[in-house]
Amino acid sequence: MLQVIQDLRDEVDEFHAFLEGLAPEDWDRETAFLSWTPWDVVAHLHYFDLVCTIALQGEEAFAPEREALFKAIASGRTNKEMARERFADLDAASLLARWRETAHELARELGESDPKRRLPWFGPDMGVQMFTTARYMETWAHAQEVYDLVGASRTHTDRIRNVATLGVKTFGWTFVNRRLELPGPAPYVRLVAPSGEVWEWNEPSEEDCVQGDAVDFCHVVTQVRNVADTSLDVRGPVATRWMSIAQCFAGGPADPPAPGTRG
Repeated sequence: MLQVIQDLRDEVDEFHAFLEGLAPEDWDRETAFLSWTPWDVVAHLHYFDLVCTIALQGEEAFAPEREALFKAIASGRTNKEMARERFADLDAASLLARWRETAHELARELGESDPKRRLPWFGPDMGVQMFTTARYMETWAHAQEVYDLVGASRTHTDRIRNVATLGVKTFGWTFVNRRLELPGPAPYVRLVAPSGEVWEWNEPSEEDCVQGDAVDFCHVVTQVRNVADTSLDVRGPVATRWMSIAQCFAGGPADPPAPGTRG
């Protein structure tokens, strides 16, 4: 079984346990992310976990889902609105239970899939490992909104290497998605993991590089933090440009939060 499958399960369980401790009134408070509440965060994760299970059925089953979502977005509907409509009858406890059950079922199905299999999605098809990594990233990143909302500290593990790797691999996507030319080769990235292990990508360079805490890097590429609110050492024109707009998730171009607004 791919390690990322277990990482996804563990991340879901950790966030689920944290959410179970929320005060009832916290479920209706707005986070700093698009005014989503914790209920909206879980509804969004649950909505797309269900969409993922359709993707596992293949292109023929997934095509209508893709078309319907594209039409909804074109008409101006948001992810928040679509999830609220679909799960309007669920209170926080019911939604939380359904999300965890579906997320574990999704992880099981992904774990039983051929690792070489390609799965349809809203952009290019993805291999099972990358598909699972993307679900891990979504779960980890959206969880941060709720931790921030209640001012809770968060203990990170080396599971976040999944996010860091995705962040590095989407260097080119960040620019292509904005219809910008790549400013140069991908910079050297050297990060210190929560365990103290050092992770490195690309050709070593002191002139164009991103170095520092792995959690900070993951926060930047998921747009949970502005790079100015981290301790990352960013050097060189390519690295600086990348970190100012880094985006490791699918969808249209999105801007990072303004300095000082998240965290």
